[in-house]
Amino acid sequence: MLRGNDPAVVNGSVMRGQRVFCSDRGQRRGCGKTFPLFFAGVLPRHTFPASLLWALLRALLDGKAIRAAAETLRLPFSLEATYGIIRRVRRRLDGVRSWLCRERPPPPSSRTDPLLQTLSHLQTLFPHNSCALTTYQRHFQQALFG
Repeated sequence: MLRGNDPAVVNGSVMRGQRVFCSDRGQRRGCGKTFPLFFAGVLPRHTFPASLLWALLRALLDGKAIRAAAETLRLPFSLEATYGIIRRVRRRLDGVRSWLCRERPPPPSSRTDPLLQTLSHLQTLFPHNSCALTTYQRHFQQALFG
């Protein structure tokens, strides 16, 4: 089992996925290495879940500023960390948009910010899900942060 820090509990841990062994014993032709399989709601190398990031991004899509969205959500990390997370999301937009465009062309939008265009594309592709980021990771078998 893959375990990581639980942001809700001090000194707690939560299951984040499973480590798989590629067997190279006997008649099997595996590589002998291990690799992680993360749950869809987990952002690898981050302690916060995809649902929390989606709530922040939804607030931005609704027109809130980053600071106002962070204060409304009472995020468990600093405002500077929030700005850093948004920067990381912006750096991954090219990969995310290419995956989204394989499924459906982007919806017409009057928005000029590429982040907001991508979020509205995510929302139209997965309209009935409470967390589009979890559904994105499950559907494309691709981590949001690469």
